[in-house]
Amino acid sequence: MAFGTIEKVSGPLVTASGLSGAKIHEICKVSEKGLIGEIIEIKKGLVSIQVYEETAGIGPGEPVESTGAPLSVELAPGLLTEMFDGIQRPLDTFMNQTESDFFGTGCDH
Repeated sequence: MAFGTIEKVSGPLVTASGLSGAKIHEICKVSEKGLIGEIIEIKKGLVSIQVYEETAGIGPGEPVESTGAPLSVELAPGLLTEMFDGIQRPLDTFMNQTESDFFGTGCDH
């Protein structure tokens, strides 16, 4: 794991510094909201992160944490009996906990 700070936000693309040791395709938690993103480029000490959630309200100076793990999904019998979003968060669990059809920003239940 490495820790850094956001330098720039441009839509779903976040540029961060200070993530020494991070690797391409590694998953990151972006900002205090813990938004899920994936490192897509490392260049001259700056890391480009594709964030898979809405980035409105985050900006320079906020923390970024790399997890040390690549984006992955679990393949098991449970995959056949549940519905998931694009990064394998179970939709039924969210709907029951939030009593809503919509995710809040940074949800990780």
